[in-house]
Amino acid sequence: MEPEMTALPLVFEAPRRGQPPRHLADLDRDQRRAVVTELGEPAFRADQLARHYFARLSTDPAAMTDLPAAARSRLVAALLPELATPVRHQSCDGGKTRKTLWRAADGARTESVLMRYPDRATVCISSQAGCGMACPFCATGQGGLTRNLSTAEIVDQVRAAAAAIRDGKLTGGPGRLSNVVFMGMGEPLANYPRVATAIRRITDPAPEGLGLSQRSVTVSTVGLVPAMRQLADEGMQVTLAVSLHTPDDELRDTLVPVNRRWKVSEVLDAARHYADVTGRRVSIEYALIRDINDQPWRAELLGRLLHERLGARVHVNLIPLNPTPGSAWDASPRAVQEQFVARVRGAGVTCTVRDTRGREIAAACGQLAAATPADQPGS
Repeated sequence: MEPEMTALPLVFEAPRRGQPPRHLADLDRDQRRAVVTELGEPAFRADQLARHYFARLSTDPAAMTDLPAAARSRLVAALLPELATPVRHQSCDGGKTRKTLWRAADGARTESVLMRYPDRATVCISSQAGCGMACPFCATGQGGLTRNLSTAEIVDQVRAAAAAIRDGKLTGGPGRLSNVVFMGMGEPLANYPRVATAIRRITDPAPEGLGLSQRSVTVSTVGLVPAMRQLADEGMQVTLAVSLHTPDDELRDTLVPVNRRWKVSEVLDAARHYADVTGRRVSIEYALIRDINDQPWRAELLGRLLHERLGARVHVNLIPLNPTPGSAWDASPRAVQEQFVARVRGAGVTCTVRDTRGREIAAACGQLAAATPADQPGS
C-alpha cells in the first residue's frame, strides 16, 4: 500500500486574511509604554497591564483594581483585545485532557489541548491556522493553510491553559502549567519570527513573560532545514522535535512532502547542528502507520542512521497513529509496534512509545476543527 503523491508549494507563505488586533504580547516593554503614553496615561500603566496578563493571567478589566476605573476599559481595549473565542471544549481521560477549538476575529480556527499528568501539566498549541505542509496522514495537512498566527495568538493559548489549570478546570484540582509543545496546528518553523518571539514571551520571567522554563518548551518541525539551523543559533534551550516518520527518502517524499526540498540526510545534519550548538537531545517523532512505515528494515535503518548522526543525543518518540475519520491510514498492531521499538533500541538508540491522549475527542490536530461546522457559534 503506497500513498498518493501530494503537490507541495515551493514557497511557504500564509494566505493573507484580516490581521489580528494589536496586543500586549506582540509588543516589547518600550512599545507597550509608547501605546499607553499615546492614550494619555503614564507609561507605568503598561507595566501594570503586563503584570495582570503575564503574572495574574487575567484580561478582565474589572479585576485590575490598581488601574484608574475610568481608564481600565480603554487600556484593555488598546492592549488586551480578545484574540479568539472558544467554539467548543471536549474532555476525556476522566477530565484530565481538554481540547479547545478557537475562532479568531477573522474566522480562522485553531486548536489547543491541555493535558494533566501525575508529574506535569502540558498544553499543545497551534502556530498556524491550518498547515501548508500537506502530509497526507494529518487532518490539518488535509485542510491546507489559512494563515500564520500572530505572536499574541500563540502566547494567549498558553495563558488560557495556565489559567485553566490554575483554576481547577481539569480533574485533580488547581495546578500549574509546566510544559508547552508546539505540536498543534501548523508548522512552527514556517512561522518562524512569530514563534521565536512567542517562545521568549512564554519563557521570560513575569511581568515580561509567563515564566516557564525554556527546557519545558518543545518545538516540532517536519524538517525546514534553514529554520532548524536558525533556531539552533538563537541561544535558547528549547527541545527540538523532528517529525521524520520514515528514514528513507523514497517514502518520505510522499509522507512528508517537504522532503523533496530537504532530504533525510540534510534534516539529520541540521538536527546534529542543533544538538551540537545547544547541548540538547533531539527528539525524533515517528507516527507508526500500518503497512506503510512500520517494516523491520525501516526500524533498523532508522536506528542505524540516528546512531551514526546523533549518537546519544537523540530519542525516538514512536506515535501510534490517531486515524482521521474516513482515512485509509491506520495504526500498526501492538506486536508490530513492539518489534519496531526493539529494533531501534537494538541499534543503540533510545525509543519509547508516546502516551496517546484524547482519541475519543479527536485530539489529533485538525480533527476537532474538521468535525465542527464553521458556522457553529462560540460559547
